[in-house]
Amino acid sequence: MQIAEPTPMSTGDVLRFGSVRALLIANGVLFTGVALQAAALGKQAYDITGRSADLGWIGLCEFLPAALLVLVTGTVADRFNRKKVALIAIGGEVLTSIALLFYALSDPTEVWPLFIIAFCYGIARAFLAPATRTMPPMVAPDGGLPRVIALYSATWTAATILGPAMSGFLYAIDPWVAYTASSILITASMFFIGGLKFERQPDPPDPDEKPTFRSAIEGLLFIRRTPILFAAISLDLFAVLFGGAVALLPAIAEEQLGVGDIAYGWLRAAPGIGAATMAIAIAFRPVRRHVGRKLLVVVAVFGASTVVLGLTHSYAVAFAALIIASAADMVSVFIRGSLVPLVTPDEKRGRVMAVENVFIGASNELGAFESGLVGQAIGVPATVVGGGVATMAIVGVWWIAFPSLRNVDRLEDLGH
Repeated sequence: MQIAEPTPMSTGDVLRFGSVRALLIANGVLFTGVALQAAALGKQAYDITGRSADLGWIGLCEFLPAALLVLVTGTVADRFNRKKVALIAIGGEVLTSIALLFYALSDPTEVWPLFIIAFCYGIARAFLAPATRTMPPMVAPDGGLPRVIALYSATWTAATILGPAMSGFLYAIDPWVAYTASSILITASMFFIGGLKFERQPDPPDPDEKPTFRSAIEGLLFIRRTPILFAAISLDLFAVLFGGAVALLPAIAEEQLGVGDIAYGWLRAAPGIGAATMAIAIAFRPVRRHVGRKLLVVVAVFGASTVVLGLTHSYAVAFAALIIASAADMVSVFIRGSLVPLVTPDEKRGRVMAVENVFIGASNELGAFESGLVGQAIGVPATVVGGGVATMAIVGVWWIAFPSLRNVDRLEDLGH
């Protein structure tokens, strides 16, 4: 089932559909709980050891399950009921939140249990991501997918403001309070996901078709033989892999800016502010023309803002740099989030999303691992600046190497 975009719809038209509203609420609650937990987890790990490398190890622990299970998670999303898969995976995330809550109550002095819990969380998220990220095309009315993607991204970015900001205040009371709030929010999302009704269902798998290694890797093969997909996803992989400074924010806040828990919470929320502002703008005025060129330009802006973050000792300048970087990244997220489902047939979408999830995980969590270890070795400022420069260099290479991406004009044309 290929999604085409016949007549573009307005944001108001899209929001009239109850299925769209329900998905946005469900994911807003879930993302808020996850963002709150992530901010508290990084802060607690750094408070226990004072080592930026431990922030990297947490990132690696969260990434590894997605990479190790990629051939399983995408197949599960394509062959089984995606709502049920999502509910089971969210249940796993709830258990990790509860585990963090009880560990925080034990007055911890060792960081390694946090690595184990982060790995378990990574397993749950590995199954959740391809199941939930295939849902926007299932709830989007004809002609409304770009608007749904923009609104879906807006709920995520609003959560990245609210979650970390809440985390700063709650963590200042006690870490277990922050984990209690995240447990409640993630649990609540299960009820909203369970009540979802879809406008369209994915094509059922052929009952005579048995799962094979070839079918399992079809997502990877499809991306590799589709130049636009390969270029867009790999651009995000390498750009954020080198430019992912968010994982180092606990160290930046303490060593470079000299601020405390609450200020750190707002610093962690700054990317959400920039992304949410841009997401709202895109929801009402989506990117329509010269899509490929704009994607490359905003990734370069992301890299330049990262360089500023690494150089400054001013809290205000760092806050602004994070806002600009995340606003640019939101444009990238919108373009890629619209491009992937438009180019991918529904029967392969779960497997493609699973592979993309590994790429995103590699760019975020593996990027956090790289940043944490390099930061420990050469210092946090040098790591952040070097990552931003590398990101801009990647954009230059992709501009030349992938004309199929650079020359994309309108998203609507990709669905035909």
